Amino acid sequence: MKHRFLAKRYWNSTTTAMSATADLVNRYSDLINLSLGDPDYITDKLIIDGAFADAHEGHTRYTDPQGQMELREEISKFYREQHGYAVDPNHIMVVVGACHGMYLVLEAILDDGDEVIVPAPYFTPYDHQIGLAGGKPVVLETYEEDGFQIDIERMKALITNRTKAIIINTPNNPTGACLSHQTLEAVAKVAKDHDLIVIGDDVYGAFSFGEPFKPMTAFEGMADRTITIGSFSKDYAMTGWRIGYVIGPEFLVSCIRDINEGVCFSAPSISQRAAIHALRNREQVQPGMIEEYQKRVYYAHDRINGIANMSVIAPQGSFYLFVNIKKTGLSSEDVSKKLLEEAHVLVIPGNAFGQCGEGYVRIACTVGVGKLKEAFDRIEKMQIFSI
Repeated sequence: MKHRFLAKRYWNSTTTAMSATADLVNRYSDLINLSLGDPDYITDKLIIDGAFADAHEGHTRYTDPQGQMELREEISKFYREQHGYAVDPNHIMVVVGACHGMYLVLEAILDDGDEVIVPAPYFTPYDHQIGLAGGKPVVLETYEEDGFQIDIERMKALITNRTKAIIINTPNNPTGACLSHQTLEAVAKVAKDHDLIVIGDDVYGAFSFGEPFKPMTAFEGMADRTITIGSFSKDYAMTGWRIGYVIGPEFLVSCIRDINEGVCFSAPSISQRAAIHALRNREQVQPGMIEEYQKRVYYAHDRINGIANMSVIAPQGSFYLFVNIKKTGLSSEDVSKKLLEEAHVLVIPGNAFGQCGEGYVRIACTVGVGKLKEAFDRIEKMQIFSI
């Protein structure tokens, strides 16, 4: 919107399709919302009660701007136990969710004009966040026929003398694909050969249904050139607590701590306490939830592949499915509109995740199998999905 009181850099900004869904959730009383990745789970009672008790014990004040040492030590312990990888607590900063962490990281590493390679389809905010930090996103398209794996030769062809970083998001939002360890090894080699930073967006690390998740920072020689973005939002059903972390070299953590002084100083103390209880109780909190999401995505996968003019690859991770709707002959936005108006099912058009997402819609399996059944029962009655 153009206005004399707005900075000119925002005059041509547009609301993303992901943000626009917030205006649609109340359109119909019987709407089934499969759009945003906000789990229907309530944060586990062990986490809530632990944080509540800690608040009564006085954990209601500012914390160390880098995050409570107790939480950083628990994160370090998690990496040691889960991934066999040692992380110095001084190389960890607690942030207000992964998006906040990504903003701080990009602000710290990018000079004006620096390029960041972004495999697409990609999490919608990346493009905007890179631009806000003065950088330039360079899109590396991936394709369904390749299982949405990164083509290393195509990636190398995009590297210039302004390339600073590569963003790696696995398990992936929106495709649900997981990059193989072989692919990640190849990305690591490119990063080392070309002296690049890898930003690992590990938000869905708990949701890998095949090959075990391995963070990029754990690959040989990558600790000093990997910046890890972690979050409690999805792995622990804690979206509203707004809590995450960044792992990186000490110089990077020191820099983002200084930047954050002018943004929000520190993450909320009570949310940090909740994160501590999440990590300490993860063996009680996570398995049932992960099993349920896996059941949902496999159910949705089977239903989708049984409906005319829809298809999807086998689930690999996260709780998203990137549904191919090209046989309808309609655009992603047109199909999304029809799904909303005719079936009262809200999804996100694939082109919201980059140009190569055209011809797809993203479904978030954040409702139970019963609701998913109702959604697909409605969808298969639509004319565009009839044989």
